[in-house]
Amino acid sequence: MSFLRSVAGALVLARPLNSARTVQTRRHIKRWVAPTLRELAHRQQKQGPQKPEPRAGYVEWNYRSELFAFGKRLGENFELPQLQEAFTQRSYAHQQEEKQRKLGIEEGDLKIADNQELAKMGGHIARAYVEAFLKQSLPKVPKEGQEAIASYLLSTETLANVSSHLGTKDLIFTTEYPPSPESLAESLQAVIGALADSSGVERAFLFVRDFICTQLNQKDLLDLWTPKQPVQLLEEICQQRKLGEVEPRLLGDCGKNTVLAVYHVGIYANRQLLGKGFGEDVPTATETAALDALQSLFDIHENRRPFDFGLQVETKNVRLGN
Repeated sequence: MSFLRSVAGALVLARPLNSARTVQTRRHIKRWVAPTLRELAHRQQKQGPQKPEPRAGYVEWNYRSELFAFGKRLGENFELPQLQEAFTQRSYAHQQEEKQRKLGIEEGDLKIADNQELAKMGGHIARAYVEAFLKQSLPKVPKEGQEAIASYLLSTETLANVSSHLGTKDLIFTTEYPPSPESLAESLQAVIGALADSSGVERAFLFVRDFICTQLNQKDLLDLWTPKQPVQLLEEICQQRKLGEVEPRLLGDCGKNTVLAVYHVGIYANRQLLGKGFGEDVPTATETAALDALQSLFDIHENRRPFDFGLQVETKNVRLGN
């Protein structure tokens, strides 16, 4: 009995300790928290999505440090005044000049450098190098095809995509936020021009190769350039290369005279099979076969060797226009 009494006494003494420990670890959430959170969420939903705020509006923003970091991220050496000019849009410069004019500042101090000249120079450099790169990488493709691929690489959409991924969105001085694709593309061209002024044209060429020409990686070139009349073009190419007369032949058909008809056509020249294609009718299958033959002749087929983006294009082969 004495043993049982001692155990019971121990349990009585231990009970307050356990309850105290439970009180210490228990979480207390006030009853007003949940209604407040629901009200805040309701107000935010009623207000709608907020407009994106420029990074420059934050207290810790240091534009000069961001410019310096931009060049170091790319592994390039920029003159900071040149780089700042490359990110200044003409619309922003006009806006700042108008503000200064209203404050009574003299006309001589109103001029703010914008990126128009740098963008023009960078555009010439980019086009010259892209054309030289394509001419050396795709020697069998006719001039028409090289121009179409170059137009894709130098389009506003492609340049804006490259510019955005390089982190220029928060560095551009413009009257709109976020910057438009045109502003992003123009700023990228101006960055190329600023790099040419700061480190030389050869560094600008390498910049174009590394960030613009690489947009061809894993691209189907037939999507970028599709000949309008492939059969006629194939006949011209075969005449130029003396491959013989083009002769399409029906290799097979399935479901003839039905909605699901399929025709298999092969194109031959001098008894050599150049390409094969399928279609819902013979003319469509012939054009598909001609495109397949052109891909093989121009060496732009899907299973071609990847582009060599380490290719060194000699500076003398790059023609800079005015």
